[in-house]
Amino acid sequence: MHDERVTEIGGRDPETAELTADLAVVPAAVHPAGVDPDQTAESFARLALEMHEAIGVEETVETVVEYALQALSCDYAGVALSSKGGHGEVPAATDPAVAAIYHFQMGGGDGPLLQCMRERTTVEIPDTVRLQQWPEWTKKVLELGVRSILDVPLWTGNAAVGVLGLYSKVPDAFGPDEVAIAHILARHAAVAVATARREEHLKVAVDARKLVGQAMGILMERYDLTGDLAFEVLRRYSQDTNTKLREVAQRLIDTRRLPNS
Repeated sequence: MHDERVTEIGGRDPETAELTADLAVVPAAVHPAGVDPDQTAESFARLALEMHEAIGVEETVETVVEYALQALSCDYAGVALSSKGGHGEVPAATDPAVAAIYHFQMGGGDGPLLQCMRERTTVEIPDTVRLQQWPEWTKKVLELGVRSILDVPLWTGNAAVGVLGLYSKVPDAFGPDEVAIAHILARHAAVAVATARREEHLKVAVDARKLVGQAMGILMERYDLTGDLAFEVLRRYSQDTNTKLREVAQRLIDTRRLPNS
């Protein structure tokens, strides 16, 4: 049996063109017969706007995978995001089986997702039937009837964000035009996800400061402490109990008692 090889497209930067350009720059060949190229360009521009207006990471990636189903030759799509702890997360997939395949790879199994995320290299598998690499993963995707796979890295600058995965039941489904569209989608998706993550982290930080301020106010009123002393009490309890400062503050607000007091 012929050993189907994984195709790696590009290196650190998978795009062959300047993808900082507008999403409206679309290869002419991808326009379906009878469809005005201006309409296709408009749909890309609308997608970019929807991604950047989405509330939170989950809504952002859900927009990405739904658009991938409409614009590309795939039956399933999903997004896996990297995390600081090294454990990825799957915030969006168009089928539970896709999420299960992602979790299999991130849980210790090998596969193209990990290669794509680790090396920030686009991985294309023209036909899983002839693939001998990653046998356990191949068995799982073949059970889905998947024949073609395209994993595209999501990254901004030097920061790896995640992977956009496209799955088709047809072999050789992803030609140069589909790959080009996937790269454009992935680049803008990476920026949108990174922005959504920063906004979420900022909100968490602001909420934490509000909680700590409220808890300090309780201590200052109850024990006639200064602001600095009230904060020191919270910090000491946080260290002594190995509890996050915001959790100590929340406990004090909810129960009017400090941990273990």
